[in-house]
Amino acid sequence: MNSVPEPCVFIVDDDDDIRTSLSRALRTRGYLTETFSSATDFLDACGPDQSGCLILDYGMPGMSGLELQELLVTRGYSLPVIFITGHGGVPESVRAMKLGAIDFLEKPFRQEVLIKQIDAALELDAQGRRGRDRARNAKERFEKLTDREKEIAEILVSNPSSASSKDVARHLDISPRTVDHHRARILEKLRVNSVAELVDLCISTKLFEKP
Repeated sequence: MNSVPEPCVFIVDDDDDIRTSLSRALRTRGYLTETFSSATDFLDACGPDQSGCLILDYGMPGMSGLELQELLVTRGYSLPVIFITGHGGVPESVRAMKLGAIDFLEKPFRQEVLIKQIDAALELDAQGRRGRDRARNAKERFEKLTDREKEIAEILVSNPSSASSKDVARHLDISPRTVDHHRARILEKLRVNSVAELVDLCISTKLFEKP
Protein backbone atom coordinates (compact mmCIF):
# COMPACT_ATOMS: atom_id res chain seq x y z
CA MET A 1 0.00 0.00 0.00
CA ASN A 2 1.77 3.14 -1.21
CA SER A 3 -1.02 5.66 -0.69
CA VAL A 4 -4.62 6.02 0.42
CA PRO A 5 -7.34 8.04 -1.33
CA GLU A 6 -8.31 9.92 1.81
CA PRO A 7 -6.94 10.51 5.33
CA CYS A 8 -6.67 7.22 7.18
CA VAL A 9 -6.52 6.33 10.87
CA PHE A 10 -3.73 3.77 11.17
CA ILE A 11 -3.94 1.52 14.21
CA VAL A 12 -0.80 -0.31 15.35
CA ASP A 13 -1.38 -2.61 18.32
CA ASP A 14 -0.36 -6.22 19.02
CA ASP A 15 -3.68 -6.90 20.78
CA ASP A 16 -6.12 -8.40 18.23
CA ASP A 17 -9.19 -7.46 20.25
CA ILE A 18 -8.17 -3.81 20.60
CA ARG A 19 -7.33 -3.49 16.92
CA THR A 20 -10.65 -5.03 15.90
CA SER A 21 -12.81 -3.08 18.34
CA LEU A 22 -11.12 0.26 17.61
CA SER A 23 -11.29 -0.22 13.87
CA ARG A 24 -14.95 -1.23 13.99
CA ALA A 25 -15.89 1.71 16.21
CA LEU A 26 -14.06 4.21 14.03
CA ARG A 27 -15.45 2.84 10.77
CA THR A 28 -18.93 3.10 12.25
CA ARG A 29 -18.24 6.80 12.75
CA GLY A 30 -17.10 7.18 9.14
CA TYR A 31 -13.32 7.03 9.50
CA LEU A 32 -11.15 5.05 7.11
CA THR A 33 -8.89 2.69 9.06
CA GLU A 34 -5.97 0.34 8.49
CA THR A 35 -4.71 -2.01 11.22
CA PHE A 36 -1.31 -3.55 11.90
CA SER A 37 -0.17 -5.97 14.59
CA SER A 38 3.41 -4.69 14.77
CA ALA A 39 5.58 -1.69 14.04
CA THR A 40 7.44 -3.52 11.31
CA ASP A 41 4.19 -4.42 9.53
CA PHE A 42 3.26 -0.75 9.50
CA LEU A 43 6.67 0.28 8.16
CA ASP A 44 6.50 -2.35 5.43
CA ALA A 45 3.11 -1.09 4.25
CA CYS A 46 3.14 2.67 4.72
CA GLY A 47 5.47 5.30 3.32
CA PRO A 48 6.19 8.85 4.50
CA ASP A 49 3.53 10.40 2.25
CA GLN A 50 0.59 8.78 4.03
CA SER A 51 -2.22 11.12 5.05
CA GLY A 52 -4.09 10.76 8.33
CA CYS A 53 -2.92 9.89 11.84
CA LEU A 54 -1.45 6.99 13.78
CA ILE A 55 -2.93 5.34 16.88
CA LEU A 56 0.06 3.59 18.37
CA ASP A 57 0.32 1.11 21.23
CA TYR A 58 3.22 2.01 23.46
CA GLY A 59 4.09 -1.43 24.87
CA MET A 60 4.45 -3.77 21.89
CA PRO A 61 6.94 -6.67 21.67
CA GLY A 62 9.81 -6.21 19.27
CA MET A 63 9.90 -2.57 18.22
CA SER A 64 8.03 -0.54 20.83
CA GLY A 65 5.65 2.26 20.01
CA LEU A 66 8.16 4.87 21.15
CA GLU A 67 10.90 3.29 19.05
CA LEU A 68 8.59 3.39 16.04
CA GLN A 69 7.78 7.05 16.69
CA GLU A 70 11.49 7.89 16.89
CA LEU A 71 12.10 6.05 13.62
CA LEU A 72 9.21 7.84 11.90
CA VAL A 73 10.60 11.22 12.98
CA THR A 74 14.04 10.25 11.67
CA ARG A 75 12.59 9.12 8.33
CA GLY A 76 10.53 12.27 7.87
CA TYR A 77 7.04 10.86 8.39
CA SER A 78 4.55 13.60 9.22
CA LEU A 79 1.69 11.48 10.59
CA PRO A 80 0.50 12.82 13.96
CA VAL A 81 0.73 10.11 16.64
CA ILE A 82 -1.73 9.28 19.42
CA PHE A 83 -0.31 6.81 21.92
CA ILE A 84 -2.46 4.29 23.79
CA THR A 85 -0.95 2.29 26.62
CA GLY A 86 -1.79 0.00 29.50
CA HIS A 87 1.37 0.63 31.48
CA GLY A 88 2.99 3.87 30.40
CA GLY A 89 4.39 6.26 32.96
CA VAL A 90 5.20 9.94 33.14
CA PRO A 91 8.74 9.68 31.70
CA GLU A 92 7.47 7.72 28.71
CA SER A 93 4.64 10.14 28.03
CA VAL A 94 6.94 13.16 28.32
CA ARG A 95 9.39 11.61 25.87
CA ALA A 96 6.59 10.82 23.41
CA MET A 97 5.15 14.32 23.63
CA LYS A 98 8.58 15.89 23.08
CA LEU A 99 8.76 13.90 19.84
CA GLY A 100 5.46 15.44 18.77
CA ALA A 101 2.78 13.01 19.97
CA ILE A 102 -0.73 14.47 20.13
CA ASP A 103 -1.65 12.62 23.33
CA PHE A 104 -0.75 9.67 25.54
CA LEU A 105 -3.95 7.86 26.55
CA GLU A 106 -3.96 5.17 29.23
CA LYS A 107 -6.21 2.14 28.73
CA PRO A 108 -9.06 1.99 29.34
CA PHE A 109 -9.96 5.35 27.83
CA ARG A 110 -13.28 6.83 26.83
CA GLN A 111 -13.98 6.58 23.14
CA GLU A 112 -15.09 10.22 23.04
CA VAL A 113 -11.65 11.30 24.25
CA LEU A 114 -9.93 9.32 21.52
CA ILE A 115 -12.30 10.67 18.84
CA LYS A 116 -11.54 14.22 19.91
CA GLN A 117 -7.81 13.60 19.62
CA ILE A 118 -8.19 11.84 16.26
CA ASP A 119 -10.07 14.84 14.86
CA ALA A 120 -7.35 17.16 16.19
CA ALA A 121 -4.66 14.95 14.67
CA LEU A 122 -6.37 14.80 11.28
CA GLU A 123 -6.75 18.59 11.22
CA LEU A 124 -3.08 18.99 12.18
CA ASP A 125 -2.11 16.63 9.37
CA ALA A 126 -4.28 18.55 6.88
CA GLN A 127 -2.76 21.88 7.96
CA GLY A 128 0.73 20.48 7.57
CA ARG A 129 -0.03 19.20 4.08
CA ARG A 130 -1.52 22.53 3.03
CA GLY A 131 1.60 24.28 4.29
CA ARG A 132 3.90 21.87 2.45
CA ASP A 133 1.85 22.24 -0.73
CA ARG A 134 2.09 26.04 -0.45
CA ALA A 135 5.84 25.83 0.07
CA ARG A 136 6.30 23.48 -2.87
CA ASN A 137 4.22 25.69 -5.16
CA ALA A 138 6.11 28.79 -4.03
CA LYS A 139 9.47 27.15 -4.71
CA GLU A 140 8.31 26.08 -8.18
CA ARG A 141 7.30 29.67 -8.97
CA PHE A 142 10.51 31.01 -7.43
CA GLU A 143 12.58 28.89 -9.81
CA LYS A 144 10.98 30.78 -12.71
CA LEU A 145 12.65 33.99 -11.57
CA THR A 146 15.82 35.10 -13.34
CA ASP A 147 19.03 35.28 -11.30
CA ARG A 148 18.67 39.06 -11.06
CA GLU A 149 15.04 38.76 -9.94
CA LYS A 150 16.06 36.24 -7.25
CA GLU A 151 18.77 38.62 -6.09
CA ILE A 152 16.35 41.53 -5.84
CA ALA A 153 13.68 39.37 -4.17
CA GLU A 154 16.16 38.35 -1.48
CA ILE A 155 17.10 41.98 -0.86
CA LEU A 156 13.43 42.96 -0.55
CA VAL A 157 12.72 40.14 1.89
CA SER A 158 15.86 40.49 4.01
CA ASN A 159 15.38 44.20 4.66
CA PRO A 160 11.89 45.35 3.60
CA SER A 161 12.07 48.62 5.56
CA SER A 162 15.02 49.75 3.43
CA ALA A 163 14.06 48.23 0.12
CA SER A 164 12.94 51.18 -1.97
CA SER A 165 13.83 51.08 -5.65
CA LYS A 166 16.54 53.68 -5.00
CA ASP A 167 18.01 51.60 -2.14
CA VAL A 168 18.07 48.41 -4.20
CA ALA A 169 19.40 50.25 -7.25
CA ARG A 170 22.23 51.75 -5.22
CA HIS A 171 23.08 48.35 -3.74
CA LEU A 172 23.20 46.64 -7.15
CA ASP A 173 24.52 49.62 -9.13
CA ILE A 174 21.56 49.64 -11.52
CA SER A 175 18.85 52.22 -12.22
CA PRO A 176 15.71 52.54 -10.04
CA ARG A 177 13.60 52.10 -13.16
CA THR A 178 15.25 48.71 -13.77
CA VAL A 179 14.49 47.74 -10.17
CA ASP A 180 10.86 48.75 -10.66
CA HIS A 181 10.65 46.52 -13.72
CA HIS A 182 12.18 43.55 -11.88
CA ARG A 183 9.99 44.14 -8.82
CA ALA A 184 6.84 44.03 -10.95
CA ARG A 185 7.98 40.79 -12.60
CA ILE A 186 8.83 39.24 -9.22
CA LEU A 187 5.38 40.01 -7.80
CA GLU A 188 3.72 38.73 -10.97
CA LYS A 189 5.67 35.46 -11.11
CA LEU A 190 5.22 34.74 -7.40
CA ARG A 191 1.53 35.74 -7.55
CA VAL A 192 1.64 38.30 -4.76
CA ASN A 193 0.37 41.87 -4.79
CA SER A 194 2.90 43.70 -2.67
CA VAL A 195 6.32 43.49 -1.06
CA ALA A 196 4.57 42.77 2.25
CA GLU A 197 2.90 39.71 0.71
CA LEU A 198 6.24 38.72 -0.82
CA VAL A 199 7.90 38.87 2.60
CA ASP A 200 5.10 36.81 4.17
CA LEU A 201 5.32 34.20 1.40
CA CYS A 202 9.08 33.85 1.62
CA ILE A 203 9.12 33.63 5.41
CA SER A 204 6.22 31.19 5.70
CA THR A 205 7.61 28.91 2.99
CA LYS A 206 11.28 29.35 4.02
CA LEU A 207 12.29 30.21 0.46
CA PHE A 208 15.61 31.78 1.40
CA GLU A 209 16.55 29.41 4.23
CA LYS A 210 19.70 27.42 3.57
CA PRO A 211 19.22 23.62 3.54
